[in-house]
Amino acid sequence: MLHAQPLTTLEHPLLVPYRTMKAQRDHHQQRIFVAEGEKIVQRLLDTPFTLISAVMPPKWLEILRPRLEARPELVEVFTAEKEELERLTGFSMYQGVFAVARIPEPMALPEALERASRPWFLVAVDGINNSENLGALVRSCAAFGVHALLQGETSSSPYMRRAVRSSMGNIFWLPVVECYCLAHSLRYLKSRGVRVVAAHPHTDQRTLAQAQLAGDCCVVFGSEGSGISPAVLDVCDEWVAIPMAPQVDSLNVGAAAAVFCYEVARQRGKM
Repeated sequence: MLHAQPLTTLEHPLLVPYRTMKAQRDHHQQRIFVAEGEKIVQRLLDTPFTLISAVMPPKWLEILRPRLEARPELVEVFTAEKEELERLTGFSMYQGVFAVARIPEPMALPEALERASRPWFLVAVDGINNSENLGALVRSCAAFGVHALLQGETSSSPYMRRAVRSSMGNIFWLPVVECYCLAHSLRYLKSRGVRVVAAHPHTDQRTLAQAQLAGDCCVVFGSEGSGISPAVLDVCDEWVAIPMAPQVDSLNVGAAAAVFCYEVARQRGKM
């Protein structure tokens, strides 16, 4: 269902998330997120997520009207030209198409495993707080068949606006397990027979080509600055590095995730 109206005031209560897009942690506490851009909003419309509102120029309302009207929930849409929408958000934009939706309830780890086919393939993030990097990692996860993302307690949410944008909306189809203690969650995986592999650039234990990733596995990625925390490294069964030229210290975590995820898919005969 759709209720559309021209944007006549910037003070409407439903417009608060668009005025506070830089306060993304507040959004996460409210269990909402902002989808930015026509393509990402269109992908959001293909999901069962609950939409709350949207803002867009009138021409985009006419394009998206049939799909918005087909939604089961009531979606409040405010229309204005791009210049007025830029006054609302406080920054320049390309298309001016935004939507606010509810973050789905986090999935419990046992449920994520039960829903997935074997062999299991999971990715865990530890201490990753750069939203663009996290979004790029999510995009690689979706591209290569990861069954679920384990969000460590020191990592930011993959539903931050820039993460959603960087993932190109692929977070909408990737189950997320919000871990109160990543090390504890990894121990649980090990109890279920899952091999836990640390993506560690500074190790001589094993290179990626030597790692056995065809069975149930979870690959752990850390931040580019401090890497994987010692407590999480201690839980991992092995540390694996991507071989690279000696003058290169490490890869962006999004690029590293793409390389690891491709190798897992290749070993499983999917590439």
